[in-house]
Amino acid sequence: MIDTTERKERFIAVAVATGQDPFDPARSLEELAELVDTAGGEVVYSVIQNMSSPSSATYVGSGKVEELRLLLDANEADGIVCDDELAPAQMANLERALQTKVLDRTMVILDIFAAHATTREGKIQVEMAQLAYRSSRLAGSFGTSMSRLGGGIGTRGPGETKLETDRRAIRNRMSRLRSQIKDMEKTREITRKARQKNMLPTIAIVGYTNAGKSTLLNYLTGSEVLEEDQLFATLDPTTRALVMDEGEKVLLTDTVGFIHKLPHHLIDAFRSTLEEARYADIILHVVDASDPDLQMHMDVVYQTLSQLQITGKPVITAFNKQDLVPAGAVHPLDSRADYAVRLSAARGFGVPDLLQAIQTVLKESRREIAQVIPYSQGALLAKIHEQGHVTKEEYRPEGVYIEASVPENLPLG
Repeated sequence: MIDTTERKERFIAVAVATGQDPFDPARSLEELAELVDTAGGEVVYSVIQNMSSPSSATYVGSGKVEELRLLLDANEADGIVCDDELAPAQMANLERALQTKVLDRTMVILDIFAAHATTREGKIQVEMAQLAYRSSRLAGSFGTSMSRLGGGIGTRGPGETKLETDRRAIRNRMSRLRSQIKDMEKTREITRKARQKNMLPTIAIVGYTNAGKSTLLNYLTGSEVLEEDQLFATLDPTTRALVMDEGEKVLLTDTVGFIHKLPHHLIDAFRSTLEEARYADIILHVVDASDPDLQMHMDVVYQTLSQLQITGKPVITAFNKQDLVPAGAVHPLDSRADYAVRLSAARGFGVPDLLQAIQTVLKESRREIAQVIPYSQGALLAKIHEQGHVTKEEYRPEGVYIEASVPENLPLG
Protein backbone atom coordinates (compact mmCIF):
# COMPACT_ATOMS: atom_id res chain seq x y z
CA MET A 1 0.00 0.00 0.00
CA ILE A 2 1.18 3.53 -0.74
CA ASP A 3 2.18 5.14 2.54
CA THR A 4 0.70 8.49 3.43
CA THR A 5 0.58 10.45 6.67
CA GLU A 6 -2.38 12.48 5.46
CA ARG A 7 -6.05 11.59 5.75
CA LYS A 8 -7.00 8.97 3.20
CA GLU A 9 -9.15 10.10 0.30
CA ARG A 10 -12.68 8.78 0.71
CA PHE A 11 -14.69 7.53 -2.24
CA ILE A 12 -18.14 6.27 -3.14
CA ALA A 13 -17.72 3.24 -5.44
CA VAL A 14 -20.25 3.02 -8.26
CA ALA A 15 -21.06 0.20 -10.69
CA VAL A 16 -23.65 -0.34 -13.39
CA ALA A 17 -24.83 -3.96 -13.58
CA THR A 18 -26.03 -4.87 -17.07
CA GLY A 19 -26.06 -8.64 -16.57
CA GLN A 20 -23.57 -9.07 -19.42
CA ASP A 21 -20.45 -9.38 -17.26
CA PRO A 22 -19.86 -12.85 -15.75
CA PHE A 23 -18.12 -11.18 -12.78
CA ASP A 24 -20.59 -10.48 -9.95
CA PRO A 25 -20.91 -6.66 -9.69
CA ALA A 26 -20.70 -6.73 -5.89
CA ARG A 27 -17.43 -8.70 -6.06
CA SER A 28 -16.18 -6.36 -8.78
CA LEU A 29 -16.78 -3.41 -6.46
CA GLU A 30 -14.93 -5.25 -3.67
CA GLU A 31 -11.97 -5.59 -6.02
CA LEU A 32 -12.28 -1.92 -6.95
CA ALA A 33 -12.16 -1.09 -3.23
CA GLU A 34 -8.92 -3.14 -2.96
CA LEU A 35 -7.50 -1.15 -5.86
CA VAL A 36 -8.40 2.14 -4.19
CA ASP A 37 -6.88 0.88 -0.95
CA THR A 38 -3.65 -0.05 -2.78
CA ALA A 39 -3.62 3.46 -4.28
CA GLY A 40 -3.83 4.99 -0.80
CA GLY A 41 -7.53 5.80 -0.53
CA GLU A 42 -10.59 4.06 0.86
CA VAL A 43 -14.07 3.23 -0.35
CA VAL A 44 -16.60 4.24 2.28
CA TYR A 45 -19.79 3.29 0.44
CA SER A 46 -20.74 1.24 -2.63
CA VAL A 47 -23.62 1.70 -5.04
CA ILE A 48 -24.84 -0.66 -7.78
CA GLN A 49 -27.45 0.36 -10.35
CA ASN A 50 -29.14 -2.22 -12.57
CA MET A 51 -29.47 -0.91 -16.12
CA SER A 52 -29.57 -2.46 -19.58
CA SER A 53 -26.54 -0.32 -20.43
CA PRO A 54 -24.69 2.59 -18.78
CA SER A 55 -26.00 6.07 -19.48
CA SER A 56 -24.00 7.67 -22.29
CA ALA A 57 -24.30 11.00 -20.49
CA THR A 58 -23.58 10.25 -16.84
CA TYR A 59 -22.83 6.49 -16.62
CA VAL A 60 -25.63 6.08 -14.03
CA GLY A 61 -29.18 7.37 -14.33
CA SER A 62 -30.17 10.93 -13.40
CA GLY A 63 -31.90 9.75 -10.23
CA LYS A 64 -28.77 7.92 -9.12
CA VAL A 65 -26.72 11.08 -9.71
CA GLU A 66 -28.92 12.86 -7.17
CA GLU A 67 -28.50 9.95 -4.76
CA LEU A 68 -24.72 10.14 -5.17
CA ARG A 69 -24.76 13.84 -4.29
CA LEU A 70 -26.48 13.00 -0.99
CA LEU A 71 -24.14 10.08 -0.31
CA LEU A 72 -21.08 12.25 -0.88
CA ASP A 73 -22.27 14.66 1.81
CA ALA A 74 -23.45 11.97 4.22
CA ASN A 75 -20.15 10.07 4.05
CA GLU A 76 -17.87 13.12 3.83
CA ALA A 77 -16.45 11.60 0.66
CA ASP A 78 -13.92 13.31 -1.58
CA GLY A 79 -15.23 11.84 -4.81
CA ILE A 80 -16.68 8.87 -6.63
CA VAL A 81 -14.91 6.03 -8.43
CA CYS A 82 -16.71 4.14 -11.19
CA ASP A 83 -16.08 0.46 -11.89
CA ASP A 84 -15.85 0.94 -15.67
CA GLU A 85 -13.73 3.19 -17.85
CA LEU A 86 -15.70 6.39 -18.40
CA ALA A 87 -15.98 8.25 -21.68
CA PRO A 88 -14.76 11.86 -21.54
CA ALA A 89 -18.34 13.15 -21.71
CA GLN A 90 -19.49 10.89 -18.89
CA MET A 91 -16.67 12.05 -16.65
CA ALA A 92 -17.16 15.72 -17.49
CA ASN A 93 -20.92 15.54 -16.91
CA LEU A 94 -20.52 13.74 -13.59
CA GLU A 95 -17.94 16.26 -12.39
CA ARG A 96 -20.20 19.12 -13.42
CA ALA A 97 -23.25 17.59 -11.74
CA LEU A 98 -21.53 16.49 -8.52
CA GLN A 99 -18.81 19.17 -8.26
CA THR A 100 -16.39 16.55 -6.98
CA LYS A 101 -13.50 14.36 -8.08
CA VAL A 102 -14.57 11.59 -10.44
CA LEU A 103 -12.31 8.60 -11.07
CA ASP A 104 -12.80 5.36 -12.95
CA ARG A 105 -11.22 1.92 -12.59
CA THR A 106 -8.67 2.66 -15.31
CA MET A 107 -7.40 5.80 -13.58
CA VAL A 108 -6.93 3.94 -10.31
CA ILE A 109 -5.02 1.07 -11.95
CA LEU A 110 -2.83 3.51 -13.89
CA ASP A 111 -2.14 5.38 -10.66
CA ILE A 112 -1.03 2.17 -8.91
CA PHE A 113 1.24 1.31 -11.82
CA ALA A 114 2.74 4.80 -11.69
CA ALA A 115 3.50 4.40 -7.98
CA HIS A 116 4.95 0.88 -8.33
CA ALA A 117 7.08 1.25 -11.45
CA THR A 118 10.74 1.23 -10.41
CA THR A 119 12.71 0.68 -13.60
CA ARG A 120 13.16 3.23 -16.36
CA GLU A 121 11.27 0.99 -18.77
CA GLY A 122 8.39 0.52 -16.36
CA LYS A 123 8.06 4.25 -15.75
CA ILE A 124 8.09 5.02 -19.47
CA GLN A 125 5.45 2.37 -20.17
CA VAL A 126 3.21 3.75 -17.42
CA GLU A 127 3.56 7.28 -18.72
CA MET A 128 2.68 6.07 -22.22
CA ALA A 129 -0.45 4.40 -20.91
CA GLN A 130 -1.48 7.44 -18.88
CA LEU A 131 -0.96 9.86 -21.74
CA ALA A 132 -2.87 7.61 -24.14
CA TYR A 133 -5.76 7.51 -21.69
CA ARG A 134 -5.79 11.20 -20.86
CA SER A 135 -4.90 12.81 -24.17
CA SER A 136 -8.52 12.67 -25.30
CA ARG A 137 -9.57 14.24 -22.00
CA LEU A 138 -7.47 17.40 -22.26
CA ALA A 139 -9.83 19.43 -24.41
CA GLY A 140 -13.08 21.19 -23.64
CA SER A 141 -14.78 21.24 -20.28
CA PHE A 142 -12.90 18.21 -19.00
CA GLY A 143 -9.57 19.88 -19.69
CA THR A 144 -10.48 22.74 -17.39
CA SER A 145 -11.87 20.37 -14.78
CA MET A 146 -8.58 18.47 -14.47
CA SER A 147 -7.51 20.98 -11.86
CA ARG A 148 -10.29 19.70 -9.61
CA LEU A 149 -8.36 16.46 -9.21
CA GLY A 150 -5.81 18.33 -7.13
CA GLY A 151 -3.40 15.79 -5.64
CA GLY A 152 -3.87 12.20 -4.62
CA ILE A 153 -5.20 9.25 -6.62
CA GLY A 154 -5.28 9.79 -10.35
CA THR A 155 -2.51 12.39 -10.48
CA ARG A 156 0.68 10.33 -10.13
CA GLY A 157 2.91 9.60 -13.08
CA PRO A 158 3.56 12.12 -15.83
CA GLY A 159 2.38 14.96 -13.63
CA GLU A 160 -0.36 17.55 -13.83
CA THR A 161 1.69 20.01 -15.89
CA LYS A 162 2.07 17.47 -18.71
CA LEU A 163 -1.60 16.61 -18.59
CA GLU A 164 -2.62 20.24 -19.04
CA THR A 165 -0.51 20.83 -22.14
CA ASP A 166 -2.16 20.87 -25.56
CA ARG A 167 -2.70 17.82 -27.73
CA ARG A 168 0.30 18.51 -29.95
CA ALA A 169 2.66 18.54 -26.98
CA ILE A 170 1.11 15.28 -25.74
CA ARG A 171 1.53 13.66 -29.16
CA ASN A 172 5.16 14.79 -29.30
CA ARG A 173 5.81 13.40 -25.84
CA MET A 174 4.19 10.07 -26.75
CA SER A 175 6.26 9.91 -29.93
CA ARG A 176 9.47 10.31 -27.91
CA LEU A 177 8.32 7.67 -25.44
CA ARG A 178 7.52 5.23 -28.25
CA SER A 179 11.02 5.74 -29.60
CA GLN A 180 12.51 4.98 -26.18
CA ILE A 181 10.33 1.88 -25.83
CA LYS A 182 11.48 0.65 -29.25
CA ASP A 183 15.10 1.03 -28.13
CA MET A 184 14.29 -0.99 -25.02
CA GLU A 185 12.56 -3.61 -27.14
CA LYS A 186 15.77 -3.99 -29.15
CA THR A 187 17.73 -4.52 -25.93
CA ARG A 188 15.16 -7.05 -24.76
CA GLU A 189 15.41 -8.85 -28.11
CA ILE A 190 19.21 -9.06 -27.78
CA THR A 191 18.83 -10.53 -24.29
CA ARG A 192 16.21 -12.97 -25.55
CA LYS A 193 18.43 -14.14 -28.42
CA ALA A 194 21.30 -14.64 -25.98
CA ARG A 195 19.05 -16.91 -23.92
CA GLN A 196 18.02 -18.82 -27.02
CA LYS A 197 21.67 -19.20 -28.02
CA ASN A 198 22.41 -20.68 -24.60
CA MET A 199 19.43 -22.99 -25.17
CA LEU A 200 18.15 -22.51 -21.63
CA PRO A 201 14.45 -23.42 -21.25
CA THR A 202 12.33 -20.46 -20.15
CA ILE A 203 9.17 -20.50 -18.05
CA ALA A 204 6.84 -17.48 -17.92
CA ILE A 205 4.93 -17.09 -14.66
CA VAL A 206 1.50 -15.58 -15.33
CA GLY A 207 -1.60 -15.14 -13.25
CA TYR A 208 -4.20 -12.84 -11.79
CA THR A 209 -2.77 -10.08 -9.64
CA ASN A 210 -1.98 -11.12 -6.07
CA ALA A 211 -2.07 -14.84 -6.92
CA GLY A 212 1.37 -15.31 -5.32
CA LYS A 213 3.62 -15.29 -8.41
CA SER A 214 6.46 -13.39 -6.73
CA THR A 215 6.26 -15.58 -3.62
CA LEU A 216 6.58 -18.69 -5.78
CA LEU A 217 9.47 -17.19 -7.77
CA ASN A 218 11.28 -16.36 -4.54
CA TYR A 219 10.72 -19.82 -3.08
CA LEU A 220 11.93 -21.61 -6.20
CA THR A 221 15.01 -19.47 -6.87
CA GLY A 222 15.93 -18.03 -3.47
CA SER A 223 15.55 -14.49 -4.84
CA GLU A 224 14.08 -11.51 -3.02
CA VAL A 225 11.44 -10.06 -5.33
CA LEU A 226 9.01 -7.81 -3.43
CA GLU A 227 6.14 -9.73 -1.85
CA GLU A 228 3.07 -7.92 -0.50
CA ASP A 229 -0.52 -8.98 0.01
CA GLN A 230 -1.94 -6.34 -2.30
CA LEU A 231 -2.78 -5.85 -5.94
CA PHE A 232 0.10 -5.17 -8.34
CA ALA A 233 2.75 -5.30 -5.60
CA THR A 234 5.33 -5.97 -8.29
CA LEU A 235 5.25 -4.45 -11.74
CA ASP A 236 8.57 -4.80 -13.54
CA PRO A 237 9.25 -8.29 -14.95
CA THR A 238 11.97 -10.28 -13.20
CA THR A 239 13.97 -13.23 -14.54
CA ARG A 240 15.75 -15.66 -12.24
CA ALA A 241 17.55 -18.98 -12.77
CA LEU A 242 16.29 -22.23 -11.27
CA VAL A 243 18.51 -25.31 -10.99
CA MET A 244 16.42 -28.48 -11.15
CA ASP A 245 17.17 -31.55 -9.04
CA GLU A 246 18.96 -33.18 -11.97
CA GLY A 247 21.25 -30.15 -12.29
CA GLU A 248 19.48 -28.71 -15.33
CA LYS A 249 19.09 -24.93 -15.37
CA VAL A 250 15.88 -23.15 -16.45
CA LEU A 251 14.91 -19.48 -16.43
CA LEU A 252 11.78 -18.21 -14.66
CA THR A 253 10.27 -14.86 -15.66
CA ASP A 254 7.68 -13.18 -13.46
CA THR A 255 5.21 -11.03 -15.43
CA VAL A 256 2.78 -8.22 -14.67
CA GLY A 257 -0.36 -9.52 -12.98
CA PHE A 258 -3.61 -9.56 -14.94
CA ILE A 259 -6.91 -8.20 -13.65
CA HIS A 260 -10.57 -7.96 -14.61
CA LYS A 261 -11.07 -5.01 -16.97
CA LEU A 262 -7.31 -4.52 -17.39
CA PRO A 263 -7.08 -1.20 -19.28
CA HIS A 264 -6.20 -1.71 -22.93
CA HIS A 265 -3.87 1.30 -22.60
CA LEU A 266 -1.77 -0.77 -20.20
CA ILE A 267 -1.80 -3.85 -22.42
CA ASP A 268 -0.62 -1.74 -25.36
CA ALA A 269 2.08 0.06 -23.35
CA PHE A 270 3.31 -3.11 -21.62
CA ARG A 271 3.02 -5.33 -24.67
CA SER A 272 6.80 -5.71 -25.02
CA THR A 273 7.17 -6.98 -21.45
CA LEU A 274 3.98 -9.03 -21.43
CA GLU A 275 5.13 -10.71 -24.62
CA GLU A 276 8.02 -12.29 -22.71
CA ALA A 277 5.50 -15.10 -22.26
CA ARG A 278 5.26 -15.50 -26.05
CA TYR A 279 8.88 -16.61 -26.22
CA ALA A 280 8.74 -18.91 -23.20
CA ASP A 281 8.83 -22.68 -23.51
CA ILE A 282 6.33 -23.22 -20.69
CA ILE A 283 3.53 -21.10 -19.19
CA LEU A 284 3.28 -21.45 -15.40
CA HIS A 285 -0.19 -20.22 -14.49
CA VAL A 286 -0.43 -19.34 -10.78
CA VAL A 287 -3.94 -19.25 -9.30
CA ASP A 288 -5.09 -18.17 -5.84
CA ALA A 289 -7.01 -21.31 -4.92
CA SER A 290 -8.52 -19.60 -1.86
CA ASP A 291 -10.26 -16.87 -3.88
CA PRO A 292 -13.98 -17.49 -4.47
CA ASP A 293 -13.67 -15.94 -7.93
CA LEU A 294 -10.76 -18.10 -9.02
CA GLN A 295 -12.64 -19.48 -12.05
CA MET A 296 -13.27 -15.97 -13.34
CA HIS A 297 -9.65 -15.06 -12.60
CA MET A 298 -8.49 -18.02 -14.67
CA ASP A 299 -10.75 -16.94 -17.54
CA VAL A 300 -9.26 -13.44 -17.42
CA VAL A 301 -5.73 -14.85 -17.63
CA TYR A 302 -6.51 -17.07 -20.62
CA GLN A 303 -8.39 -14.25 -22.37
CA THR A 304 -5.44 -11.89 -21.89
CA LEU A 305 -2.97 -14.50 -23.14
CA SER A 306 -5.16 -15.00 -26.20
CA GLN A 307 -5.32 -11.24 -26.73
CA LEU A 308 -1.52 -11.21 -26.72
CA GLN A 309 -1.54 -14.17 -29.14
CA ILE A 310 0.22 -16.39 -26.61
CA THR A 311 -1.24 -19.80 -27.42
CA GLY A 312 -0.14 -23.33 -28.18
CA LYS A 313 2.36 -23.60 -25.32
CA PRO A 314 2.37 -26.21 -22.56
CA VAL A 315 0.59 -24.84 -19.49
CA ILE A 316 1.15 -25.89 -15.89
CA THR A 317 -1.45 -24.50 -13.50
CA ALA A 318 -0.34 -24.11 -9.89
CA PHE A 319 -3.29 -23.77 -7.52
CA ASN A 320 -1.48 -21.71 -4.89
CA LYS A 321 -2.37 -20.66 -1.31
CA GLN A 322 -3.61 -24.12 -0.36
CA ASP A 323 -2.92 -23.20 3.26
CA LEU A 324 -5.80 -20.71 3.02
CA VAL A 325 -8.30 -23.07 1.37
CA PRO A 326 -11.09 -24.07 3.80
CA ALA A 327 -11.15 -27.70 4.86
CA GLY A 328 -13.49 -29.77 2.73
CA ALA A 329 -13.52 -27.28 -0.13
CA VAL A 330 -13.92 -28.68 -3.64
CA HIS A 331 -10.58 -28.64 -5.44
CA PRO A 332 -10.72 -26.59 -8.65
CA LEU A 333 -9.78 -27.94 -12.05
CA ASP A 334 -8.24 -26.38 -15.13
CA SER A 335 -9.20 -28.26 -18.27
CA ARG A 336 -7.09 -25.89 -20.38
CA ALA A 337 -3.82 -26.83 -18.63
CA ASP A 338 -1.56 -29.73 -19.52
CA TYR A 339 -0.72 -30.31 -15.86
CA ALA A 340 -2.10 -28.98 -12.59
CA VAL A 341 -0.65 -29.09 -9.07
CA ARG A 342 -1.75 -27.87 -5.66
CA LEU A 343 0.77 -26.04 -3.49
CA SER A 344 1.50 -23.24 -1.06
CA ALA A 345 4.41 -21.06 -2.09
CA ALA A 346 4.34 -19.37 1.33
CA ARG A 347 4.63 -22.71 3.18
CA GLY A 348 6.60 -24.69 0.60
CA PHE A 349 4.40 -27.77 0.44
CA GLY A 350 3.43 -29.09 -2.96
CA VAL A 351 6.46 -27.48 -4.63
CA PRO A 352 8.10 -30.88 -5.40
CA ASP A 353 4.97 -31.75 -7.41
CA LEU A 354 5.40 -28.55 -9.41
CA LEU A 355 9.06 -29.30 -10.09
CA GLN A 356 8.10 -32.79 -11.22
CA ALA A 357 5.50 -31.34 -13.59
CA ILE A 358 8.10 -28.94 -15.03
CA GLN A 359 10.53 -31.82 -15.47
CA THR A 360 7.85 -33.88 -17.23
CA VAL A 361 7.01 -31.07 -19.67
CA LEU A 362 10.69 -30.50 -20.38
CA LYS A 363 11.21 -34.19 -21.01
CA GLU A 364 8.30 -34.27 -23.46
CA SER A 365 10.07 -31.65 -25.58
CA ARG A 366 13.39 -33.53 -25.63
CA ARG A 367 15.11 -36.31 -27.46
CA GLU A 368 17.26 -39.13 -26.16
CA ILE A 369 20.90 -39.36 -27.27
CA ALA A 370 23.52 -42.06 -26.86
CA GLN A 371 26.79 -41.12 -28.51
CA VAL A 372 30.46 -40.39 -28.06
CA ILE A 373 31.45 -36.73 -27.71
CA PRO A 374 35.09 -36.15 -28.77
CA TYR A 375 37.32 -34.61 -26.11
CA SER A 376 37.85 -31.68 -28.46
CA GLN A 377 34.13 -30.77 -28.06
CA GLY A 378 34.27 -29.96 -24.37
CA ALA A 379 31.92 -26.99 -24.82
CA LEU A 380 29.22 -29.27 -26.28
CA LEU A 381 29.63 -31.68 -23.39
CA ALA A 382 29.19 -28.78 -20.95
CA LYS A 383 25.99 -27.72 -22.77
CA ILE A 384 24.60 -31.22 -22.57
CA HIS A 385 25.20 -31.21 -18.82
CA GLU A 386 23.68 -27.74 -18.39
CA GLN A 387 20.64 -28.15 -20.63
CA GLY A 388 20.00 -31.85 -20.51
CA HIS A 389 19.55 -34.71 -18.12
CA VAL A 390 22.54 -37.07 -18.20
CA THR A 391 21.80 -40.67 -17.23
CA LYS A 392 25.14 -42.26 -18.18
CA GLU A 393 28.64 -40.93 -18.77
CA GLU A 394 31.66 -43.06 -19.63
CA TYR A 395 35.17 -41.94 -20.56
CA ARG A 396 36.60 -43.80 -23.55
CA PRO A 397 39.80 -43.39 -25.60
CA GLU A 398 37.96 -41.63 -28.43
CA GLY A 399 35.88 -39.36 -26.18
CA VAL A 400 33.06 -39.30 -23.65
CA TYR A 401 30.20 -41.72 -24.23
CA ILE A 402 27.04 -40.08 -22.94
CA GLU A 403 23.39 -41.02 -22.63
CA ALA A 404 21.07 -38.10 -21.97
CA SER A 405 17.84 -36.35 -22.83
CA VAL A 406 18.51 -32.99 -24.48
CA PRO A 407 16.46 -30.19 -26.07
CA GLU A 408 15.23 -31.01 -29.57
CA ASN A 409 17.08 -28.04 -31.06
CA LEU A 410 20.44 -28.63 -29.35
CA PRO A 411 23.02 -28.96 -32.19
CA LEU A 412 25.22 -32.01 -31.65
CA GLY A 413 27.61 -31.37 -34.51
